[in-house]
Amino acid sequence: VFFEIMLAASYGLLLHGSGRQRVQAGLHYIAINLAASSLFLVGVSMLYGITGTLNMADLAQIIPLVAPADRGLLHAAAAILATAFLIKAAVWPLNFWLVPAYSAATAPVGALFALMTKVGVYTILRLWTLLFSSEAGASALFGSLWLIGGGMVTMAFGAVGMLGSQRLTHLAGFAAILSSGTLLAAAGFGQNLLTAGLLYYLPSSTLAVSALFLTADLIDRWRNDGASYAPFEKSDNAPFLNAELVPTEGLNLDEDEEVLIGRVIPAAAALLGLAFIVCTLVITGLPPLSGFVGKFAMLSALLNPLGLTASAGTQPGAPGWTLFVLMIATGLLALIALTRVGIRHFWSTHVRVAPQLRVLEGLPIAVLLALCVALTVMAGPLMQFTQATADALHSPGTYIRAVMQAQPIPGPTTPGNAHPPKEAP
Repeated sequence: VFFEIMLAASYGLLLHGSGRQRVQAGLHYIAINLAASSLFLVGVSMLYGITGTLNMADLAQIIPLVAPADRGLLHAAAAILATAFLIKAAVWPLNFWLVPAYSAATAPVGALFALMTKVGVYTILRLWTLLFSSEAGASALFGSLWLIGGGMVTMAFGAVGMLGSQRLTHLAGFAAILSSGTLLAAAGFGQNLLTAGLLYYLPSSTLAVSALFLTADLIDRWRNDGASYAPFEKSDNAPFLNAELVPTEGLNLDEDEEVLIGRVIPAAAALLGLAFIVCTLVITGLPPLSGFVGKFAMLSALLNPLGLTASAGTQPGAPGWTLFVLMIATGLLALIALTRVGIRHFWSTHVRVAPQLRVLEGLPIAVLLALCVALTVMAGPLMQFTQATADALHSPGTYIRAVMQAQPIPGPTTPGNAHPPKEAP
């Protein structure tokens, strides 16, 4: 219910500001998400019809006991339910709507939508590890290979999309797809060592993509802002586009009356440049920031699947090596794409004014990137926390017992209540 309430709010956020492109992308977004919501209701109804409950802990207990004749119907219900969440998690080929919708939205909305994509990933991880864990009997690890394969294809699609993107907002949208595919593929193995790494990687990649959406909007505005760049100014007797650039007063000149090298970088331009560099490092998984720590943890788990605390999931084998290569290759492609865009927007010679930023525009970007740095500084304690979380996810018995053994709190009208409600006058 709360998932659908969040989606209902996102419809209004995407359409905010009107415009033909935004309305068109918004209607497509609404249509595909309503279809996903319909699949969700169908899957939940089938699941309830088979098991007679929607209590998650109770479901985990009943699924191993489902009759063999109903096992196929159970798997069909789970597949329909998973399809609904995979649409929201932007798996290929169900992610055709994401880049047009996210790039058409306003920058703050695009940053929020980067979080919504990860909500779909979280839901799949939470339900799959509970309902189809290694303790689920004949349904143990159902759909594992589909998650791994779909995630890896999504990674390749996102990386190639980033490489072919010409607009910054499209680049950010494909970066969201790439990170989502990485998380889905890693989750499909059902290994708690791998899950611990992806749980650390999830917030850092989300924060970086959100910051990239905000930064892209400011860079686009700066790029189309003017036709002169400090410390030069337009000559009064020349046309605007063919203006003769002459040094402004107060600059240090050499003996040939040429401007000395070493011009001061405007603070706003420096902020945008640093923000873009940090986003690049986190998204591509380069050291020393949190993206590298998360990817390194996942790669280490793939190389050492039989660690001391490893759970009984799908052994990496050929799919594990494929994911290992894909994580490195897609990071390289993302680095090429982001570096090319950075050169075009920051290093190439542009005749334009310095960017004008308000504090309220730069502050959210600084906060998001500061959180990425904080994740890096606190990597040790956070990895311990994510490892404990992954262990609990892949050993759901403790959760099931805690829920099923909990005693219900008596309501106000229950006999024997010490404080019954007062009667209305």
